[in-house]
Amino acid sequence: MKARYIRVSSSTQNTIRQTIKQHQDELVFIDVISGAIPFDNRPQAIELIKAIEAGTITYLSVEAIDRVGRNAFDIQSTINWLNSMDVTLKVDNLGIESFVDGKQNSIFKMITDVLANLSQMEREASKERQAQGIAIAVAQGKYKGRVKGSGASDDEVLTKYKGVVKAIRQHPDLSLRKIASIANVSLGTIQKVKGKMGK
Repeated sequence: MKARYIRVSSSTQNTIRQTIKQHQDELVFIDVISGAIPFDNRPQAIELIKAIEAGTITYLSVEAIDRVGRNAFDIQSTINWLNSMDVTLKVDNLGIESFVDGKQNSIFKMITDVLANLSQMEREASKERQAQGIAIAVAQGKYKGRVKGSGASDDEVLTKYKGVVKAIRQHPDLSLRKIASIANVSLGTIQKVKGKMGK
């Protein structure tokens, strides 16, 4: 079965209904969520993943590669996982597919790797512009920000996810996605914990 994944930062119910009508031959999954959220942490993406694992979906379309994510690692991990599940990914605005005649398309990988990195660069540039705006607002006394120390410390995160830490240490040769499956947590959690472990 064919499916389409759509991610928008904000939308209306009317827009969603119209989108579904435009793709009646596809099973449509729509997340109204920030692109910064890892793919496997998004509600509808999780349902899509379940459908793929059940063998229901073998062909997936997205409008652009940044619909999958804004982080190069997340995008590439998702594409690699789709390849491992023999799911063809089509990127509409590029007009290319991840498989051609049953074989992985090397041109697709090359282009999507470049675009994934560009997407991440744009995300980081956006965050930098936001930080500059906040700095100006703070200097003008218009922004207070979060109370210092209100976030969880590295030790608190590692204590909370002891099982994840153990799984990462026990399986250093496995991909983060596989470790996430073993530890029964999201890929985003694995990435966060591993980042804390590396400090």
